[in-house]
This record gives sequence, structure tokens and C-alpha cells, in this order.
Amino acid sequence: MAKRGARNRQRNAGLDNGKFPRFWGTHAVTAAINNPERQIRWIRGTREALGAFDLPPGVPVEFAEVADLGRMVARDAPHQGVVAEVEPLDDMLLADVMSGDPARPLVVLDQVTDPHNVGAIFRSAAAFDAAAVITQDRHAPPESGTVAKAASGALEIVPWIRVVNLARALEEMAAAGYWRIGLDGDAEQTLGDALGSGPVALVFGAEGEGLRYNVAGHCDVLARLPISAAIESLNVSNAAAISLYAAHINARND
Repeated sequence: MAKRGARNRQRNAGLDNGKFPRFWGTHAVTAAINNPERQIRWIRGTREALGAFDLPPGVPVEFAEVADLGRMVARDAPHQGVVAEVEPLDDMLLADVMSGDPARPLVVLDQVTDPHNVGAIFRSAAAFDAAAVITQDRHAPPESGTVAKAASGALEIVPWIRVVNLARALEEMAAAGYWRIGLDGDAEQTLGDALGSGPVALVFGAEGEGLRYNVAGHCDVLARLPISAAIESLNVSNAAAISLYAAHINARND
């Protein structure tokens, strides 16, 4: 993983109304513990749940009842008997990940705000060896327990690059040799035909609204997934998973 840069204090200070994010569930907490770049403030859980963890030294650990844990997290969150309060990961630069393996795609999210979708996209990004997920500072969810739970540990594996301006970031990708493909259900060309032989950036818009005009204009090509006419569209996280698989297979066949 590329080295993370200085922490963006202004962004993190506003996270969750000034509070540190709390992760819950076995996969999210285990991945946070195993990530040497993640600072964990404390861990609380039932005796049974914590007995299955290799708890890190120096981190405050307390036993808690199930009902108490439920009051520490989002309503009805499936905490599986363990909750950890963590510090957000340090920021990373786009240039850091673009200097890595060119066969690994970039995932660009244009105002995808639902934390469940973003988390699921991180999970697919990890599964298909994406180099990073890129979002705006604004119009994107912060690191949170909901994102971490949906990501099932991938939030600790795939770098999350936050940029001020997506169009400018896409220009940087082009300068670095990336072929920028915007996913658009109305595009004439299919994704399979649009994929080239070099580094690729897959760009996804919000559900319903799709890619914004300026972001679409900074893509080299717009492409669609060849889905059945019986279904109007796919959830953005499903579309990302299919697109990442296609890019992964394409890179292996080059």
C-alpha cells in the first residue's frame, strides 16, 4: 500500500459531529486491528466475542453487555458483540497510487453518497485488486461504521483518495496514461468494447442522476453494461462489481 500523507484535520474534525468513527462486526474490527496504519482508541465487546480476537497490546479493552454495545452504534447495527472506536486513516495522494501497478484499475465515484453502496464498492475493489477508490471531499460519506461494515474489511485494504475536484483528478489520470471510462446506461458502446490495453479508471455516477456533465466530459469514452432490457439499471455497487471483474479479466488477458 502506498504511504499515507498528512492527515486532513479539517475533514476529520467534522466527522460524525466531531466524534471518532466506531466500527462494529467481526470483519470490520479484525481488519482494523490488522492494519498497522489504523489507530484504535478502544475496543468493547462481550466476553465470548472478544475471546475470538487477537487483541492488540496497549489498546484499552472493556467487556460489555450486548444491550450496551447496541447503544454505541447505529440503530439495529449487527455489531456481532464487538465495537471499536478508531481514528480515520491519514489522507493519501492520487499520485501515490498512480505510480503503482498500471494493471490495477482506479475506481472513481461521482457523488455516490450512500454509505452501504460505497462500502460494497470497496469490497469489490479489494476483490478485484483495484488500486484505489477516489471520491470528492464533499458529496461522499465519511469513514464510518456503516461503510466499514459493508466493506467487510476492505476499507483497511483499498486506499480511499479524497479530492477537491473530480474533473481535475481525471485530468491527472489522463496525464498519467489512464484510459477513463464513464459508466452510462445510455452509452452506445459496451464496457467490453471500451476497455483498452493500458491503465484504466472506471467512473461511476450516483444512482438515478448518473454522471454529472462535467465529469462525463472528462472521460475518454462512455460505456454501458450489456444488461437485459427487462431491467432498467443496476445498483451502482453491482455495476461497479461487474465492471471491476471485466477490467480484471481484460488486464489478465493483455
